[in-house]
Amino acid sequence: MGAAPAGGVPMATTVAAGVTYQQFDIQGAKGPTHAHLLTVDLRNTHVRLDLLYPGAVAARAAVSKLATAQGAVAGINGDFFNITETQHPGVEATGSTDGPAIASGRALKGSVPDGQRFGPSLPPGASTKDVLGVGTDRRARLDSLALTGSVRTPVGRLPLGGFNQYALPVGSVGAFTSDWGSVSRVRATCGTDTDRAAPCSTDTYEVTVRGGRVVSTSATPGKGAIAAGTTVLVGREAGAQKLRKFVKGEPVKVSQRLVAARSGIPYRFALGGYPVLKGGQPLAGLDNSTAAVRTAVGIADGGKRLLLFALDGAPAYRTGLTIAEVAAEMKALGSTDAFSLDGGGSTTLVARAPGTSTVTVRNHPSGDAERPVPNGIGVFVTS
Repeated sequence: MGAAPAGGVPMATTVAAGVTYQQFDIQGAKGPTHAHLLTVDLRNTHVRLDLLYPGAVAARAAVSKLATAQGAVAGINGDFFNITETQHPGVEATGSTDGPAIASGRALKGSVPDGQRFGPSLPPGASTKDVLGVGTDRRARLDSLALTGSVRTPVGRLPLGGFNQYALPVGSVGAFTSDWGSVSRVRATCGTDTDRAAPCSTDTYEVTVRGGRVVSTSATPGKGAIAAGTTVLVGREAGAQKLRKFVKGEPVKVSQRLVAARSGIPYRFALGGYPVLKGGQPLAGLDNSTAAVRTAVGIADGGKRLLLFALDGAPAYRTGLTIAEVAAEMKALGSTDAFSLDGGGSTTLVARAPGTSTVTVRNHPSGDAERPVPNGIGVFVTS
């Protein structure tokens, strides 16, 4: 049984020109829930979306604080993330997201291996590379972003297996830049491509590159802020063995980019999650048994209108919706494509009230307070 169609949705209130807010009840199979909805019209050239984040990939803050700090008029929480490291005692949780991220046209990070992700099971065919993004053509779309890159030295070229990620593929070399933050890089060498809980690798190596040359090496991944213009290479297993051949003073050039599977249009903004609706049809195999508080984004009108959707976490509504019901509800609201973001205690929707200059939280977070999150979607309006 799907969610009841969103008939009789009340009149929306204007947050800003091209941005409206409304709330309404939904009768789900497991009980009633309450939804909050931001509608964003990208046909208005003064409206844009961008990534909300605290200035580092491995850092977290409340959505309201992120939106206020960046000047957004509204926003919701984003991708699933590395929230705990109980499986690796003594290893620092990074707070970093599963999927790729692009902010203001600049790639911030790649995606972790599917087996390393945090969050519910992915629908068949989905992966951590899946993104929702808005291109330089101001159209929103679903896509997949893969990392491509290399580490070049006078004696050869190594493929780059990771970029500012909390988990690196087994046997690979990953690059960390100033965008990573100051959190320890040890977590990048823990788990395997298919088992997040697998032990941390004992075969690791780290090389620091500054000004295009190797300036230091270490047998173990380090921590602390990475200076602008500096890249730290972390290797595990075969990747570590290759990095051990690097010598101080050796010239090294590191390059990386995120390559879209479908769009030839560069992305101004993108973040991870997973698709639930494509071409007006729910994905096959969506779970319809586990109901929860959810966050999702719908795409309508050929990518020119977005629906930012968050359920309420107040006790009366906390049963929420199944992911199959979310897909049905996003379709009922007019979406042709829809994307699931982190839910539960992370679900947060914020918007400015008329005449105010800062956002307020419109839903009740299910943990009774905002959970710090690594990223989100910000709605920005220029005059």
